[in-house]
Amino acid sequence: MDIKSELAIIKRGAVEIVSEEELLAKLEQSRKEGRALNIKAGFDPTAPDIHLGHTVLLRKLRQFQDLGHNVFFLIGDFTARIGDPTGKSETRKQLTSEEIIKNAQTYKEQVSKILNIDKIKVVFNGEWFDKMLGLEFARLLTHYTASRMLERDDFSARLKQGKPLYMSEFVYPLLQGYDSVMLKSDIEIGGTDQIFNLLVGRDLQKDFGQAPQVVITMPLLEGTDGVQKMSKSYGNYIGINEPPGEIFGKIMSVSDEMMHKYYTLFTDEDLALVKKMHPKEAKMNLARIIIEQYHSKEAAEKAKAEFEKVFSKKEIPDDIPVFKLTGPKPVVELISEAKLTLSKNESRRLIKQGAVEFNSQKVGDENFVIQSGGVLKVGSRRFLKIEYT
Repeated sequence: MDIKSELAIIKRGAVEIVSEEELLAKLEQSRKEGRALNIKAGFDPTAPDIHLGHTVLLRKLRQFQDLGHNVFFLIGDFTARIGDPTGKSETRKQLTSEEIIKNAQTYKEQVSKILNIDKIKVVFNGEWFDKMLGLEFARLLTHYTASRMLERDDFSARLKQGKPLYMSEFVYPLLQGYDSVMLKSDIEIGGTDQIFNLLVGRDLQKDFGQAPQVVITMPLLEGTDGVQKMSKSYGNYIGINEPPGEIFGKIMSVSDEMMHKYYTLFTDEDLALVKKMHPKEAKMNLARIIIEQYHSKEAAEKAKAEFEKVFSKKEIPDDIPVFKLTGPKPVVELISEAKLTLSKNESRRLIKQGAVEFNSQKVGDENFVIQSGGVLKVGSRRFLKIEYT
């Protein structure tokens, strides 16, 4: 593969590269010296359940792996004990060492579905920060000024609002930047919300006599609603460990515009050919690709067949969970107990929207009580068979 093709792969889906000229120079030097580049991405193990929004960064790392470069999967066990303030209007909760270890292991198991786990280099920044003496830490602080830190929008906004800004948060970007020094990073990848921290890494590397890393930022992906950042808290996420049928249905519900963005970030498909496809066909193809990647080809075929049965033929899926009811129960409580929604508030919202049915009849009252067997439908994809005893 020539450098032009390699560069095209790296640039696909990226928001910003600082700088493209430096990236090209590093790629040329890599080929000339026969040396793989060191690619760094940091992960604070605070939320171990991975959804498609997280895979944007992971897929880019896999592309670097396939191009023959070294991927450093940095787990911020030390910095997670401080709490990354990025994008937060208040101080983030600090994790215990036990929580970090548990989350890190779960994270590693899930990313193996995307990365070649045998070829990544998993490192913990506690390896150097836990050993750092007070004098060393004080010297590290001399590499950055308070005024530079206050250039961060979230820091300055909190100060203007009279909200606390702790020194531990203030030094977080410096610690993340020092990780790049320790790993001699050639390229660091992160979300657009991490740009300040990534640039601090460049500055520190210069101070420590290293060539500054190239910074590549990837977009913060909108969820299925096409508005908010993909997140469990917004209920607009697609989890890679969700049932294939749920993944298929969620992808089919996204807008055409979001569908093309998902193709760019989640697949290697020719986008010109995708744009020639009918939107429904394109979404079904996208759902197939994603389910095959995180589950299997058979699971993708079954999910497609179930989708067509439910939405085209208006039939009930063959395999739906069973809930045994021993007495009358308010529908909101039943939906919550069966985990068909994330919260009772979401259940009430769906009822108000007319998105809940019992035995093919819309449930219009959140106080409705179920006191017989039947089929409960929540939203367009979630079904529950109720056996009343």
